[in-house]
Amino acid sequence: MNPQLPLARVRATLVPGATAALREAAIAASVPAGQRCAVILEGLPDGHAVLSPTSLLDVHRIAPACLCCTGNLVLRVTLNRILRLRPERLFVGVASVDHLDQLRSWLQNPPYDQLLELTPDLPST
Repeated sequence: MNPQLPLARVRATLVPGATAALREAAIAASVPAGQRCAVILEGLPDGHAVLSPTSLLDVHRIAPACLCCTGNLVLRVTLNRILRLRPERLFVGVASVDHLDQLRSWLQNPPYDQLLELTPDLPST
């Protein structure tokens, strides 16, 4: 790898939804085959988990809390660990849409503006 070439930004998609099951199902249906992907899920599954880690899919669960406010440090640490592994895609399942715009803005500021390419949100309805 040439150290002078910039790294490609990771395509990141926010997935808001009313329940963990709906968010996980939407992500599971959207994970591209054969690509290394990572998923950050806010909250615990509603019963049985839809997504499980594989050799191409990293799944990280974060305790329910507003990801841009009280969960900011946990999200930042988890996101930094994931980005070191350079997945091709990242999905972030968000339990509350109350601060979705703030979360999106936070991800578009340094240093994440150079590391992530935000794609349109994936509805989980």
